[in-house]
Amino acid sequence: MGRSVGVDVVVVGEPLVEFSADRALGEAEVFRLSFSGDALNASVAAAAAGAHVALVTRVGRDEFGERLIAFAAAHGVHTAWMRPGDGSTGAYAVGADPTGSRAFAYLRAASAATRMTADDVDDSPVAEARVVLLSGVGAAVAEPTVLRAAEVASGRVVYDPNYRGRLTTPEAARRVLERVAPHAALVTPSCPGDSGPLFGTDDPDETAGKALALGARAVAVTRGPEGVLLRYGGGAGAGTPSLEHVPAFPAGRIVDQTGAGDAFAGALSAWLARGADLAEAVRAGAAAAAVSLEGQGGTGRVAARAEIEALLQMAMPGAETF
Repeated sequence: MGRSVGVDVVVVGEPLVEFSADRALGEAEVFRLSFSGDALNASVAAAAAGAHVALVTRVGRDEFGERLIAFAAAHGVHTAWMRPGDGSTGAYAVGADPTGSRAFAYLRAASAATRMTADDVDDSPVAEARVVLLSGVGAAVAEPTVLRAAEVASGRVVYDPNYRGRLTTPEAARRVLERVAPHAALVTPSCPGDSGPLFGTDDPDETAGKALALGARAVAVTRGPEGVLLRYGGGAGAGTPSLEHVPAFPAGRIVDQTGAGDAFAGALSAWLARGADLAEAVRAGAAAAAVSLEGQGGTGRVAARAEIEALLQMAMPGAETF
């Protein structure tokens, strides 16, 4: 088994080559090459927040695959499980949009990551990691791999539904959520982006209740500038009280919202791996998300651990309890 003692957080999913523009896709003519995808964004965020992170994926046997591995390594991510395979390295184009209503054009059909299997999980540190971060995007690309990771994880599973209508359907995404939720220490749906298609509601409290009913031990409903609604369902590490509102952190300058949710998930996973309780981890994630808004693209601005800690100290006492 290709495992490694000392990995705090394992992320399973697809990294992507990113072509980002500072205008909407329908108008953009100049694109900047970078590297992104929710799995890579979250991995980089968790590593910057101080965790030992491994990304489990496949990339193409091409120059972009080589550059993706080098990029991840340069940002502190363990790349031993970013393995070259058949198929190309996936890519996407995105136009910057400070309002968050951005559109992605994916170039990932039959990519190397879509060929991942349960064997990629079994030959990785998933079973031993303190936190395993999974997403709906990863499930849309390689569902059996994500389901296997949720089943074999002995640490805390964090699941970001991250619904993308260009990749899957509400029905298929809900089926995956129903199977992952009983394994999840925390599910992080956005409202209304995830809550509408997956739960049929734009109400954050109703969204949290429905996610808990699926078996998740806790739910953090992200609401952009309105903050995060954290609701506990009981179980080890859930803590008290049962409902908490974590305010959003103000961003210094909003350039692009791409990857903010990934930064949130990555940083909170790093905090959980350090032994933080859920409320503290969610606050750390919210701080990292605010910092990420200042950069273009998914990894244009990544919050370091010291930045997150400084924001947390400034925001104390922080959360409101209901």
